[in-house]
Amino acid sequence: MTTGEATKKKPLWLLMEEEFLALESQDLPAEGLEATIQRIAGNLDGKGYNVSKHGGHLVQLRFAVDDMRKVGHPLMKDFNDAMGVFTLDDLMDAYAATDKLINDVGATWPKLKRSECRPVVIGIVEQRKLDLIVEKARSLPGDEGIELLINENVAPGVITNRMEITAEKLKEVNIAMEKRRAERERVKTLLAAVQDKSDVEKVKHLIENNVAEPLIIELAGVDQSAIDGANKAMEEELKEKQRLAEEEAARKKAEAEGPSLDAMSPDEILGHIEAIREIMEFSDVEKEIRTMCEQSALPKALVDIAVSDPAKLDALEKEAGG
Repeated sequence: MTTGEATKKKPLWLLMEEEFLALESQDLPAEGLEATIQRIAGNLDGKGYNVSKHGGHLVQLRFAVDDMRKVGHPLMKDFNDAMGVFTLDDLMDAYAATDKLINDVGATWPKLKRSECRPVVIGIVEQRKLDLIVEKARSLPGDEGIELLINENVAPGVITNRMEITAEKLKEVNIAMEKRRAERERVKTLLAAVQDKSDVEKVKHLIENNVAEPLIIELAGVDQSAIDGANKAMEEELKEKQRLAEEEAARKKAEAEGPSLDAMSPDEILGHIEAIREIMEFSDVEKEIRTMCEQSALPKALVDIAVSDPAKLDALEKEAGG
């Protein structure tokens, strides 16, 4: 891709052809032709070339005028017409486009096939390519146009100039692009770790590692249905984990609370009541009683009765044979 604007210094043959393109038909009658040649020579003198007083340059100009009169119009008309047909896609390979342009236009203008013309044509093609890329870039939303030019290796100065942005803005976009490149590399590493897994497992792995869905679709080579399937599987797994956690919590709670009254033998009830009464001799504060009973692994069913209804505790003791 072109890294800068086209070369400012144009060769003499191209300047001559551009002068011809500006001519009107009345400038080329045989009788007044010499005056036209001298006027063009003077114009070229003003552009930095000594033509009017340089024998070789003046002969070159006369031959170029003769060629134009034989064809009936300037070379640059055919050249510009051919260039106008090219799309951006056609110009992405500038050298292939240059070959086609030289061959097509050169069929009528053989001098265009000369070796000294090729670098000039390549430069013109590259400049046209740059113009079309910039035109496309300016039509894109947000920072996409700037990113397009960066990806096409357009020179920073050209980007800031043609996109009318500051160097700071260009730097900001470059940093954002670098972050995305780093993220892509991270995702590739994540995928390498599960390369032998199913698509669902790959997607789950990426989701668990906070990868955005568009990047999953692109780099994992899956569609939205695979992501939906992975999300559903993960939801079911989460529900199962929650169920098991709740069961475990209930088990631990039941274990901590001890057996229910119905599950204890009379002797067990009497032993536990005795231990509770000993604790209650140390404190009559409910919170302290419960804490000490819990530390002693005494059944919560009996502790609840002891701190809320001592009379019922006496009755239970009596029923158990105490």
